[in-house]
Amino acid sequence: MGRSVLIKDTTREERMQIVAKGLDWCGDSSCDLCSGCTLGVGALEAMYQPYIDGKLELAEVNMLHAATKYTHG
Repeated sequence: MGRSVLIKDTTREERMQIVAKGLDWCGDSSCDLCSGCTLGVGALEAMYQPYIDGKLELAEVNMLHAATKYTHG
């Protein structure tokens, strides 16, 4: 079982590492070709700032983004 990523179980520094690791799609921690701009969020790090700051859980950030970008139908 993986380690908890909940705000109550992590420090700010750990949340920064969680986001960096999750966004490390290119293998070099860069945003080159990550398609963040095409997702409409600009820098993906900015999208996850509320999680890093301890204001919203990681799942909440993802749900809020999905709710504003996708429609059913």
